[in-house]
Amino acid sequence: MESLKFLAEGFTVAIQPINIMWVTLGGVLGTVIGMLPGLGPATGVAILLPLTFTMGPVAALITMAGVYYGAMYGGSRASILINTPGDGAAIAATFDGYPMALQGRAEQALAISAIASFIGGMIATIIMTFVAVPVSRFALKFGPAEYFVLFLFALSATASMTEGNPIKGFISMIFGLMVATIGTDPQSGVNRFTFGILELQSGIDFLIIIIAMYALGEVLKSFRHIEEGKKKMQTKFGKIWISMAEWKRCILPIIRSSPFGFIIGVLPGAGGTLAALMSYNNEKQLSKHPEEFGKGAIEGVAAPEAANNAASVGALIPMLALGVPGSGTTAVMMGALLMLGLQPGPALFTTQTHIVWGLIASMFVGNIILAVVNIPLAGLLVRVLSIPPKVLYPIVLGLTFIGTYAISYTTHDFYILIIFGLIGYFMGKADIPTSPMVLAVIIGNSMEQYFRRAYKISDGDISIFVRSPICIILLLLTIASILYPVIKSIYKKKMQGEKQEN
Repeated sequence: MESLKFLAEGFTVAIQPINIMWVTLGGVLGTVIGMLPGLGPATGVAILLPLTFTMGPVAALITMAGVYYGAMYGGSRASILINTPGDGAAIAATFDGYPMALQGRAEQALAISAIASFIGGMIATIIMTFVAVPVSRFALKFGPAEYFVLFLFALSATASMTEGNPIKGFISMIFGLMVATIGTDPQSGVNRFTFGILELQSGIDFLIIIIAMYALGEVLKSFRHIEEGKKKMQTKFGKIWISMAEWKRCILPIIRSSPFGFIIGVLPGAGGTLAALMSYNNEKQLSKHPEEFGKGAIEGVAAPEAANNAASVGALIPMLALGVPGSGTTAVMMGALLMLGLQPGPALFTTQTHIVWGLIASMFVGNIILAVVNIPLAGLLVRVLSIPPKVLYPIVLGLTFIGTYAISYTTHDFYILIIFGLIGYFMGKADIPTSPMVLAVIIGNSMEQYFRRAYKISDGDISIFVRSPICIILLLLTIASILYPVIKSIYKKKMQGEKQEN
């Protein structure tokens, strides 16, 4: 009942005309950004960061969240029509969405992706309404030691759950922690790794690193393919809807995948990609016709779309309640909140209730608006995919430099932007994930300060990090997250060996 009371107060904020405008703008921009291959929600939010400085905290958070879950709606459009995922979370939509388009069923694929995204987002937002307060109250039990171990778990989970080689994820994380130490030590006043450069004494603004890694890095990576021919895309559609028989096939997969996606989203580092792929595999296992998957099974589009949208909602929980980003996009959003003078964490639920509950209420409004936009206007929206890269990427490049200048109005930041943009490009070439680095840059300084406080409280006794049950559980989860890729690799090799024997 308490949650419903707070939600009712949140709706008084969310239904204000200005906030409805912001959630609509964010959702539509997110949908368009999600459609464009190479860009994604993190890139979209990074490009729009400077705009949020002129907004209030409520409007900024509502707009960024709209971009986030709007991109989940849009990501599947390119997957279905040209077999090119808009972002990682839309990969699973290529498995059956593109075969459906080849069979002349693009309308049904576009419709079910929007319907599943809507239902997944609504179910996840309902769950969030009832778990947000208990999670924030539980977070009040955290002291410096608990927060340090929590951040350790978040970093290890993000690094180990990245696609490819987990060692590269940990290299990225360590590099991010090194960058976070640049500047003047807040406790001793000693300059660290500034190399005598005056501008580095205040540290490197993590917003510049975010824009460099997610926006400039993506543009540099895409320049290689700028002259390549675009795949032909269907531009004329019939009625974008599904039959009752198709709805009956999809309803249970959607209902099953939504809570599952939400739970995956809450886990630091897991994200929409893992939620979508796992829900797809689950439905394939549960299906009475698994042989249809990969050949145009409509539930093969519905399940991952519901899961990745629910995961985007779930990722907001650790950011708001614990101050730990659950995904790369929420890391960018957390950076914006810090710049606006808000400290994500349990206190946010008691001191800034109108912001938190205004956001939650806006997600109900935003999902309805996005369903209305994405189904009737799908034929119009997908024309965005025909924008030539030689036009799109220079625009993104210009916005990147304008956004960087807007942060502190100094041209020195351009050097940092270019350096980290090149680092992001070469990390991509070496297949080193950037999300562990970005997360480490954002929380690295806080992590260091929590460690020092805990160490000081205990008079140098390191056992403070294993005294409380919360610390012990988090340390066990940290160890489990590190061992997970090893166990997964052993299991995969075992399964491949059994297949070869058979």
